[in-house]
Amino acid sequence: MADFDIAACVPLIDPLAALAARAANVIRQLGCDGLRRKADGSPVTAADEAAEAVICEGLQKLVPDVPVISEEQMARGESRAPGSASLAYFLVDPLDGTREFIAGRNEFTVNIALMQGGVPILGVIVAPAYELMWRGVVGHGADRMSTGGRTAPTPIQTRPRPPKPVVVVSRSHLDHKTSAYLQTLPQAMTESSGSSLKFCRIAEGTADLYPRLAPTHDWDIAAGHAIVQAAGGTVTDPDGSPLVYGTPDLLIPHFVATGDPRMT
Repeated sequence: MADFDIAACVPLIDPLAALAARAANVIRQLGCDGLRRKADGSPVTAADEAAEAVICEGLQKLVPDVPVISEEQMARGESRAPGSASLAYFLVDPLDGTREFIAGRNEFTVNIALMQGGVPILGVIVAPAYELMWRGVVGHGADRMSTGGRTAPTPIQTRPRPPKPVVVVSRSHLDHKTSAYLQTLPQAMTESSGSSLKFCRIAEGTADLYPRLAPTHDWDIAAGHAIVQAAGGTVTDPDGSPLVYGTPDLLIPHFVATGDPRMT
């Protein structure tokens, strides 16, 4: 079983980015065909499953001794939670924001995260509709680039929280607890967005806070968690304690992502 530190992660970032970009191309080509409902009632399309196949096959070739946990595989009963928090494994959400994708909005992403020791240490997020990518290795830094190779990677970092912070919240999953939390931030400007793009906004310094006080799955946030942390921010429990990944149901009960750790 492979073990990863910063030195081992850095050579992986480019091939993982290329893999996520290939999955994004598949999503653009297929569109919303093959829409159906999973057992839990959530939507899935042929693009979700095709993008997943591209990523999982690519990871098997790239790092064959590292297990992969992917959203659609879990839905089909083909993946399971890691047996030990110390193991390295990939978390994959091949199409995060399927509801936005189906609705014709551009706020959907491809997410790949590498976990080590129970925490995300590398993340790649691609926004197919925008042809943009965000990448990060914790302790090494984060960057943003185009998926078409038109621009070189540009380093990004979070910003100090301004007097009127920008708070990003889920467009499709805004819950009552998060809404109540927003009432405690009277100076904040709230913006709604789909998918893990909210993490990217924080990492690149165009937003300051992303609270979600309702459950979400590990694969929904791991890549964004790694990128925000690599860019200088934090993603924690609302009380400031570390998130616990790898539970039997692979659920994170709540979290707050912030670009300025001094404000947590």
